[in-house]
Amino acid sequence: MDSVITVEHLTKDYGEGRGIFDLSFEVKKGETFGFVGTNGSGKTTTIRHIMGFLKAQSGQVTVLGLDAWKDSPEIKKYVEYVPGEIAFPDLRDGTTFLKAQAELLGLKDTNRINYLVEKLQLDTSANLKRMSKGMKQKTAIVAAFMADKDILILDEPSTGLDPLMRETFIELLQEEKSKGKTIFMSSQMFDELEDVCDRVALIFDGRIIDIADMSEINNLPYKTFKVEFTTREDYLKFKRLKYEIVRDQEKYNQVTIKVYDKNLNRLFDTLKNYTLKFIAEVKYNLEKHFKEVLAKEYARLDAIKKEEEAHPKPQEELTRTEQKQIKREHKKEEKKENQSEKNEKFFNKPKVKAEKKEIKTHKKEAKKAEKQEKKEVDNV
Repeated sequence: MDSVITVEHLTKDYGEGRGIFDLSFEVKKGETFGFVGTNGSGKTTTIRHIMGFLKAQSGQVTVLGLDAWKDSPEIKKYVEYVPGEIAFPDLRDGTTFLKAQAELLGLKDTNRINYLVEKLQLDTSANLKRMSKGMKQKTAIVAAFMADKDILILDEPSTGLDPLMRETFIELLQEEKSKGKTIFMSSQMFDELEDVCDRVALIFDGRIIDIADMSEINNLPYKTFKVEFTTREDYLKFKRLKYEIVRDQEKYNQVTIKVYDKNLNRLFDTLKNYTLKFIAEVKYNLEKHFKEVLAKEYARLDAIKKEEEAHPKPQEELTRTEQKQIKREHKKEEKKENQSEKNEKFFNKPKVKAEKKEIKTHKKEAKKAEKQEKKEVDNV
């Protein structure tokens, strides 16, 4: 079987745009598949469906050909799992917990446990409830990896680890990968995913908007260089050569150019005739790739919004969902306006009080003047 994890049109709608929508992807045997996105984008919800903790509203998830929801107990025999939120049982310390896990899994040989504990520099004698976030994360990693199963499902596994320990964790992952294991891993750290992943999916507002192949990103047919010239004359002269300029900083006599590999020798031969302040390669990486993808997605959504505003659908053509969404938007706007009025009243309270006081004083003075005038008339 080539595909170990298959996700087809997976949807879980929590309302108000929250959830995951029509997700489809597959993770092949021996592949390390990354999953990246901001908090709330749907990473953990997807992983909980793969683990069989959540039932999909529509669509399907299979692991090793088994239904993730119906066959969840069977699937767990082949899966190592590190959750995003770690909750330990009520046991005394790390040693007791790891022993209990080993008994549950039927592990008699403790060599692997000892190796993992030493590698992660974990103090297993520490009280489980009083452990720091980093210590809890290490304990969860040991508990998951000690079973040596074929599939690893990891929900932001390096959260709470310091930079040095994160490097150690990456080494562990690479060891697992070299054994041919299938790894599905969510993270918010691009460098972490670049180090171990074969492909990485970007999830945005509950939808996968791109799946990047790391071999393509690492082996682009061109390179990008930032070049700064000592004199303005050289800067202007170079610009006339019609290299592909992706950024021009006239103020600094600086250009950023894209050059295909076949033209690299020609570029460096050309630059021998110029006086440079510096030249540096601008590395293309996963983060830059996804920034470009997101920029296009924002532009697309913005264009849709403008089109809808310019040509709104007649009320009778709107679906129920669209009608509800419009009502929600109107309510939000009303709430905003009411809050603005409240804020204005609140912040202008002293001003309003002063005005009221001034009016009251004017009234008193007018009344007093009226009485005085009446008195004078009576005396006459």
